Amino acid sequence: MNKLICKNFTEFKTHEGKSLPVGEWLTVTQEMINAFAEATQDFQWVHVDLERIKKESPFKKPIAHGFLSVSLLSKMLMDLIQIESLAMGVNYGLNKVRFPHPVLVDSRLRLHSSIQMIEPYAENGLKITWDCSVEIDSIDKPACVAEFVSLMFEG
Repeated sequence: MNKLICKNFTEFKTHEGKSLPVGEWLTVTQEMINAFAEATQDFQWVHVDLERIKKESPFKKPIAHGFLSVSLLSKMLMDLIQIESLAMGVNYGLNKVRFPHPVLVDSRLRLHSSIQMIEPYAENGLKITWDCSVEIDSIDKPACVAEFVSLMFEG
């Protein structure tokens, strides 16, 4: 897998405004959907009721929670970058989020992203705004489009 590797924040900051490598494919399984339903207590039938889905859903298959797609952004981004001096990172928030296409069970997703903006944060941190688009294999519309904001701190 291609990965952006930087020694420190100084080197990382030179990538502001640039695209990251395209992510690896990740399959969204029913087990992931069920675990997300358990964690969030969102058991809407379109996600977990297989019999009702077959009868009533226009998709005829379970769909992942939209927030499952957005929650994968942290993992997908960290799979694409490595900063050797990084001590920790935390989610800061989202500026814009849309779910243009549902994610059917067993769909393969991958991340297309760029570093929109890097700002200083606290004494040893950065606030990064990432442009993210989660592609669904063989579907024209993305699963999720988001401006994702995170904090990273050097150790």
